[in-house]
Amino acid sequence: MSQPPALPLRRLRVTAVRRITPRTLRVTLGGPSLAGFTLAGPDQQVKLFFPRTHGTEPVLPAVGADGDVMRWYAAYAAIPEAERPWMRSYTVRAHAPVAETVDIDFHLHGEGGPAGDEGPATRWARGARPGDPLGVFGPSAAFAMPFDPGVGDWTLLYADACAVPALATVVAALPAGRRALAYVQVDDPADVQPLETPGDLTVQLLPHGVSPADAVRAGTLPPGSPSAWLAGEASAVRGLRRHLVAERGVDRGAVHFTGYWRRRLSQDDAPTPEDLAEARERLAAG
Repeated sequence: MSQPPALPLRRLRVTAVRRITPRTLRVTLGGPSLAGFTLAGPDQQVKLFFPRTHGTEPVLPAVGADGDVMRWYAAYAAIPEAERPWMRSYTVRAHAPVAETVDIDFHLHGEGGPAGDEGPATRWARGARPGDPLGVFGPSAAFAMPFDPGVGDWTLLYADACAVPALATVVAALPAGRRALAYVQVDDPADVQPLETPGDLTVQLLPHGVSPADAVRAGTLPPGSPSAWLAGEASAVRGLRRHLVAERGVDRGAVHFTGYWRRRLSQDDAPTPEDLAEARERLAAG
């Protein structure tokens, strides 16, 4: 009888930290457990586990021999709150197989704002130093939502500041010459990373506070049927998806959408009815 696949839980350490835009820190993580690590495509997400006390090993359950992800997660949830690491979802920005490292880009929430505005991931990233430990789970088929940027006649993209690192992986995977239109919403244009791509990419910057649905509604889109990748604040993504499906007639199965964050809420908060509806739609689309 074949053994169940091992859960992709890794304990990594920071090898380098550098600021790549005014509000983006790139943290490089490495460790022997990255041997054999592979990425199946763009926008590959992992769960990061931040220790309650910076610089200490995150308290995480051992991986069971049965490879049951739900059993492992139940054990994680049972850790007393004062010890349980904060969990956040991030996209792998880059992977260096020979060096056995991965890059994770952190958008620094609260940068320049009142003290205390940032969450645990931003606090950790600000203080990250080589040698600091971090728990990483994934990529995993348990939460993978593969996106093929070459499907359809052209590609429509939307990302806010938090999703720019993932956007960069998507445009890098565009087929050569593939026509693509990206709406990018950031507070400061300097926070848009270089978007290197073999595709024929047009980028339109949206200022903070503008509804992406309204911006796309007012725009002229290329002819043909697009595939779409939308990522950012959950309500903005939902509004844009509704516009594309209900008003533009885009096949809902061709729209890949992810609410990266929720206004005034974090991943520690209970899901809202809108979150649950989005999860059902994503499952149906998958």
